[in-house]
Amino acid sequence: MVSTLYRSRFVFLFLLSVIFFADGRVFAFDRQTAAALTRYIMAGFFEKQGDIDLAVQEYKKALKADEKNPVIHLSLGAAYIKKKEISLAIEEINRAVVLEPDAVEPHAILALLYFAQEKLSEAGKEYERALQSAAKLEPKNISIFKSLGILYLQQKNYKSAEDTFLSIIGISPTDFEAHFYLANTLDEQKKKEAAIIELKKVLELKPEYHQALNYLGYLYVEENKNLVEAEKMIKKALEIDPQNGAYIDSLGWLYFKQGKAKEAVKELEKASAIMDDPVIFEHLGDAYFKVQDFTQAKANWEKSLKLEPNKPEVMKKIDGLKNK
Repeated sequence: MVSTLYRSRFVFLFLLSVIFFADGRVFAFDRQTAAALTRYIMAGFFEKQGDIDLAVQEYKKALKADEKNPVIHLSLGAAYIKKKEISLAIEEINRAVVLEPDAVEPHAILALLYFAQEKLSEAGKEYERALQSAAKLEPKNISIFKSLGILYLQQKNYKSAEDTFLSIIGISPTDFEAHFYLANTLDEQKKKEAAIIELKKVLELKPEYHQALNYLGYLYVEENKNLVEAEKMIKKALEIDPQNGAYIDSLGWLYFKQGKAKEAVKELEKASAIMDDPVIFEHLGDAYFKVQDFTQAKANWEKSLKLEPNKPEVMKKIDGLKNK
C-alpha cells in the first residue's frame, strides 16, 4: 500500500513534469524555485492535516530554497499564529512586508495581531497601510475609502479624513454616509456652518437617518439657534432609537438651553444611566447647578473629569463652587 505522503509527492512531481516538459520542450526553470514550491505545497498539506509543527518545518525548508518569497514568509507567519507564537509570527509577516510593501494581507494581519496585544498605535498604522494598499488596487471601491476616512477621523487626522470623504463624494455624490462623516470631520475642525450644510444634505438624501437628525439638532442647540427645529429633529431621532443615551442627552441639553432646568435634569439623569460619558456628566452638573443643587453639580462634574481629566473648563466650574 502506497502512503498518502508518497502519493502526494508523486502526483506533485508528475504535475511538474507535465508543466515544465510539455510537448518535449524543456522550459527554463530554477531548481531552487522548484524545491521551494515542493516544500511549500508539503507545508500546506501538513497544515491541512493539523500538523502545524511539520508545516513550520516545511515552510522553513522552502525559505532556505527561496528566502525572498513573501508568500512563504506570510504562510509561515500564519502557521506561527496557529501555534500562538505571536512574536515569531510578527517577525515573519514583517519580512513579507519588506519584500512586498504594497500587499494588503500582511498589513491587515499585523493590524489584528497588534490590536490583540493592545498596541493600538501600531495596529492603527498597519490598518491604514492595508487600506491604502487596497485603495491603490481598487481605486473606485467606496467601502475601502470609507474605512480609510473613518480611520483618519479616529486618528484625528482631519485633513486626510476630509480629503478622503470628498473623494468618495466625487465618485458617488449621493452617498449619504460620506456626507455624514464629512460633516463630522468639518465639525471637528470648528467649521460648524460647513458641517451643518453637509448634515442637511444627508437628510435630503435620507430623511430618516437618525444619526444626522440628532447631530444637526445638537449642533443647533450648541449654537443656541433654531431650537424649535432642533427639538423636532432630536425627538424624531428618539422615536427611531428611544434608548440612545446620546440622543437623550441632546434633548436634556436642549431643555437646559431653553431654561427648563428641571426637565433638563430629568432627561440628563436618564442619559447618564445609559452612558458613562464625560459630556453627559458635565451637562448634568450644569443642570444641577442651575437648580442650585450644588452637591450634585460637583459630583457630576467630578465624574466628567474622571472620564476626561484634561478639561480646564470643568475644573473651573468645580473651583467656582468653593464660594457656594
